[in-house]
Amino acid sequence: MKIIVSAAALVAASLFTVPVSAGNLVLYTSQPNEDAQATVDGFMASNPDIKVDWVRDGTPKIMAKLQAEIAAGNPVADVLLIADTVTLERLKEAGKLLAYKSPEAANYDAALYDADGYYYSTKLITTGIIYNTAASLKPVSWKDLTKPEAKGLVTMPSPLTSGAALIHAQTLAGVDGLGWDFYKDLAANGATAAGGNGAILKAVASGEKAYGMIVDYMPIREKAKGAPVEFVFPAEGVSAVTEPVGILSSAKNADAAKKFVDYVLSEKGQEGFLELGYIPARTGMKVPEGFPARESIKVLPINAAAALKSTDQDLKTFSGIYTSN
Repeated sequence: MKIIVSAAALVAASLFTVPVSAGNLVLYTSQPNEDAQATVDGFMASNPDIKVDWVRDGTPKIMAKLQAEIAAGNPVADVLLIADTVTLERLKEAGKLLAYKSPEAANYDAALYDADGYYYSTKLITTGIIYNTAASLKPVSWKDLTKPEAKGLVTMPSPLTSGAALIHAQTLAGVDGLGWDFYKDLAANGATAAGGNGAILKAVASGEKAYGMIVDYMPIREKAKGAPVEFVFPAEGVSAVTEPVGILSSAKNADAAKKFVDYVLSEKGQEGFLELGYIPARTGMKVPEGFPARESIKVLPINAAAALKSTDQDLKTFSGIYTSN
């Protein structure tokens, strides 16, 4: 199995065919390397007649590579497993995805997959609040981050560089009592916005900042290792990216791609994500150690098609708030 994982390799390959074996299923994914390998190994164990070649990088780089291949008339990937539904909605609207009605969809909330079968959520990666255990304020609400006690002590990923942060901002912007005014209040309170989730974890765990917005699994994992951090699912609810899976309309191995979709949505595939420390999207599954009961986690809704249409304006709105403060 050939694995291309470096950014340099992705750039170099962006206008050329990935050196894959003839007939192998090709997966493009934004999963971390170890997670991607585990997912592929699990699938091949269940489907020993199918071999998988995979390419891994962040969703923006994966999409840039895919778009370059499409423009050159040679898209290589058969199946995508990437960060968010808005990205796959963009591909759906461009006619680049294949509709497939997986029988496993019966075990999912209808809000977690495309009604026409173009993409399916595989897990719930929520964004909540991380705080250093030495902090005086123990936040339970998003609005707690705008209190005087948190002045100059809050940090968050920027929607300009983080897809999850953009989904998070778009989600909160649609919540009564929060909206873009919440982000204006954060900026006025000295909150910083830059980089991705890893930098937020480092800043809060080190005590450089007391509070932050971050995806759930990172602080929960680090707390288990002894880091002085806590993670909070705020009372108003949390946003979520759902790492959807979808098949390219240009797939050369469509039948194998359908089997991959079925596998990641199956109970066995979902158990694999659970073992990796993620909340499975499938109904009735357990949650990882360190997480509260799933029914206690309020996931706020987002309409992928509407979010796609408003993306450019939302980025301008966010940028305007932070450049004026």
